Order: sequence, then C-alpha cells, then structure tokens
Amino acid sequence: MLVPSDMMAAQSKLLYQLNKFYGERVHARKAAVAKTVRDVCKVVQDVLKEVEVQEPRFISSLNECNSRFDGLEVLSPTEFEVILYLNQMGVFNFVDDGSLPGCAVLKLSDGRKRSMSLWVEFITASGYLSARKIRSRFQTLVAQACDKSSYRDVVKMVADTTEVKLRIRERYVVQITPAFRCSGLWPRSAAHWPIPHIPWPNPNLVAEVKAEGFDLLSKDCISLQGKQSSMEGDAWVLHFMEAENSLLSGGCRKKCLSILKTMRDRHLDLPGNPVTSYHLKTLLLYECEKHPRELEWDEACLGDRLNGILLQMISCLQCRRCPHYFLPQLDLFKGKSASSLENAAKQCWRLTRELLTNPRSLEKL
Repeated sequence: MLVPSDMMAAQSKLLYQLNKFYGERVHARKAAVAKTVRDVCKVVQDVLKEVEVQEPRFISSLNECNSRFDGLEVLSPTEFEVILYLNQMGVFNFVDDGSLPGCAVLKLSDGRKRSMSLWVEFITASGYLSARKIRSRFQTLVAQACDKSSYRDVVKMVADTTEVKLRIRERYVVQITPAFRCSGLWPRSAAHWPIPHIPWPNPNLVAEVKAEGFDLLSKDCISLQGKQSSMEGDAWVLHFMEAENSLLSGGCRKKCLSILKTMRDRHLDLPGNPVTSYHLKTLLLYECEKHPRELEWDEACLGDRLNGILLQMISCLQCRRCPHYFLPQLDLFKGKSASSLENAAKQCWRLTRELLTNPRSLEKL
C-alpha cells in the first residue's frame, strides 16, 4: 500500500516527539520512582522483619532481585502495593465456581484435618481459609511492628481501613497484602482466554503465562460490596500481575505503557482516581488483541497504538465500564462515581485531541 509522503512525515515527526518525551519525561519519572521504591522498601522490610520475629508464619518475601523487588507493584509515584507471599496452601482446594466475581475460596481438602494446616485458627467452621481473618491478624502484627521499628518516627498505620496500609514520611502509602502464589494453576473463570482465532499471544507465550499462574490476595473485593454473600470476608481476590507482565514483553508494548503512565500522572490524576495505571495496562492488553501482529508493535507504530488506547479509554469512561482483561465479567470502574468518570472522559478527550492534531503538543504535555 502506498502511503502519502506527508503522512509519513507527520508520523516520523510524532515518533521523534514521542522518543523525546520518553527520553526526558518518562526517564525522569522512572528515576524518581526507583529512588522512592528503594527508600520505601527499606522501611517496609524493617517492619516485616519485626512481624516475622513476632509471628514466623508471616515470612517477608520482599526481596530484591536484579534491581527489582519481588511482589512490589507501583500504583502511582506515591502509592505502592507489596504482595506478601504466604507458605503452605497445599491442604486447601482452590474453588472458583463463578459465584464470587473476581474471587475464589480456599477449602480444606476432603479427609484433611485442620491441624494439618499451618493456618489452623483462620479456618472457618465450614472449612474455608478466611482471607479476612488472616488479614486482621496480620494488621495487628504490623501495627505492633511499626511501634518497634527503627523507622517508627517516619512510618504510621493508616487508620479506618481493613487493609494493611502504611503511611511513610507523610508522603507515600504502601499497602501490604497477604497472598498465596498459585503456580501451574489457571482459574476456571478465565478459561475462555485466550480468545480463539486471534494469532496473539502465540501458543508458547500462552503456555508460559498459564504455567506462571496467578495470585490469591487477601483484600477487599469491590465486586462483592453490596452483595449479601456470607463468603465475602473469606474470599480471596484473583490477581494476574505476573501473567500480564509476561504478555507485555516484546515490541514497544512496555514503552507504550510507560508513556501512558507518565501522561496519566501529568494529566489524568483526577479527583476520585477514575483512571489508574491498571486501567491503562488493561486497555493495552486489549489493544494487543486488536493488533495481534508483531509488526504492529514496531517502534514506528507507537503513536497509533497510544492513540488507539486513549480513544478506547474515552469510550470506556463514557460507557462507565472497563472490563478486566482475564475476567471480563468484572468491571474495573465499579465503585467509581459517574461524575468522576465523566470528568475523566472530558480530560482524556482533550489530551487525545491535542496529540492527534498537534504532534508538537508533547513538548508541553
């Protein structure tokens, strides 16, 4: 197909501006976040070490490997989540029957005695391992550890929440979430993935992702709020961080996400937090399905992919629905106010229009 030369010129101008934006703004954000992560993790490691002294079942899994901290997720430049991986899930069966959207339960296997479990006192009368009971115990231990920590002057527990959250140096918030790692398993509620007849992801990558498995987190599940479910407090939230990261390898996918996160921090960090970095990651995964060929993720296509994701974001905000990538029955906008989504749609449209009509807009964005 012949492409008009002025269109080619506009595309190369946009690519030049995007690379400049990446080299300046994105790298500056990455460097600042890396410095914060190191500082924050030092404090969290100290608190978790203290927790472990009091209760050896909660062993800190926040270890640094190749300049990355295992289980750490950057939610924004001032908000972080640390996944604390627990041991010995073995005596429980993973039950995922679709009755709890986005969640599953862990039930004591038939014939297994409670006493065989490391977590015996957190098992309910019906034989379920209660996510809420474990978190409640962990919260008490973390509160005590903060008082004993050598960083006690700069770390405080965030009150009025059932989550375990620390405020560090009055600027940063870190949520510590107890979890089980489920390697080699794949949840029934995500059994439809990958969608047939789409060449992405390739079968090797699918096999790798499914072998990687997923995590079960002890945290409040927004999808269950308002439902009169007796299981709500016992349920564990499905979490696919490793699987998502594996899918985003190759081409300019990760570069695309870094640019989107930087734009979000600068222009879409709005009241009510309607647009998170996780929403952007989700829409990037859907964009990979829409453009399944690797050549569509070549550096030269970066501008088109960014515009596609931003336009999809506007559509989701206007429809007030953003389906989870692996669990599409789960709406990631649940709990967000209509006015905050409407405001975000307008702001996102302003940003997208600027990018589409003026390649030099990135100089001031």
